[in-house]
Amino acid sequence: MDGLRPEDERLLRELAPRVLGALLRRAGDFASAEDAVQEALLAAVAQWPAEGRPGNPGGWLYHVACRSLTDHERSEAARTARELSVARDTPTAMEELPDSADADQDTLALYFACCHPELSSSSAVALTLRAVGGLLTAEIASAYGVPEATMAQRISRAKQAIRHSATPLSLPAPAERTARLAVVMQVLYLIFNEGHTSSAGPGLMRVDLATEALRLTRALRRGEPAQPEVDGLLALMLLTDARRAARTGPLGELIPLDEQDRGLWNRAAIAEGTALVEAALARGAVGRYQLQAAIAALHGAAPSTAATDWAQILALYGVLRRLEDNPFVELNHAVATAMVHGPARGLELLEQLERDARLAGHLRLHAVRAHLLERAGDRAGALREFRSAAARADNLAERCYLQRKIEGLAASG
Repeated sequence: MDGLRPEDERLLRELAPRVLGALLRRAGDFASAEDAVQEALLAAVAQWPAEGRPGNPGGWLYHVACRSLTDHERSEAARTARELSVARDTPTAMEELPDSADADQDTLALYFACCHPELSSSSAVALTLRAVGGLLTAEIASAYGVPEATMAQRISRAKQAIRHSATPLSLPAPAERTARLAVVMQVLYLIFNEGHTSSAGPGLMRVDLATEALRLTRALRRGEPAQPEVDGLLALMLLTDARRAARTGPLGELIPLDEQDRGLWNRAAIAEGTALVEAALARGAVGRYQLQAAIAALHGAAPSTAATDWAQILALYGVLRRLEDNPFVELNHAVATAMVHGPARGLELLEQLERDARLAGHLRLHAVRAHLLERAGDRAGALREFRSAAARADNLAERCYLQRKIEGLAASG
């Protein structure tokens, strides 16, 4: 949101789902409610930098969205002119954003609502990430490893399916929440991942997204206290985010795991995450978030990369591979294999992964192969793969890191 102060951008990110939920209860039509919220956000972006944040930002956003929704219902033909009017005008008779005892739970309720029973899991996740999570279509496409146009079509079809469904998009009853829990968790996981390592842009991380996902996952745990996988997801986020301060240097440059100053890691977050995952694993029914959190806990406990319990990490990836068909799990399994059995064995596994269309030509595949070739002493091969990875990096911090690797290897020859 260009022009907005960071604190205003964070506020709008928190308010938008609440306003969307309130409009959805009022209008009953998801597409119209979403359009109205987007128009209100555009008005805030246009007006707040020049005139300052209003005294009641939630009421302001809700009022502008309500006006837009009303105008939409009156006449679709005049929509463009109304959008400009909304962006120029200051609301006068301010409508209040409905009060809530727990705004985070309201936001989560909307996440559950978007996981519509007539949508596939992947379509529900994509729609929720776009409409409620605030991710761009390109960012969602990157998370799924598909072209942006493909993801745009998927989101559009999801909206059409809801519009023509006999089951309206509404805030679900408690029993329906349980059935939709896994999809909501995946949404939060993907939002956190985009915040942890942004798919594009100048910075390595988007702290606002990671913080948002952490806050909502804590809220999810309050609402679903008997779910070990929710504990596992929160533990995974805590253990991963604990390394934030050590992941970049003074100029924002990427610092890889084996070069990080572990004294900068957040030990309180590591302790909390480790306790959560240990308790979750002890309750049985092991899931993918618990396993990933257990792996992150092993990293968090290790004083160095060399002293990490890679054998245990490899065993955990072996279990994780049996739980889900995920090419990035396979990629991480290859790295762990290389750490235990040597780079040659890891490179053999990468050859098998090249046949997976979901990873073909992906930045991560080239980057992992480059690192393993470097470890194996194949400087020319490592240079080739680092160059291929750099050409595919849309994140500036990642691209600069890869370029430094290329320059270092070239100079060593």
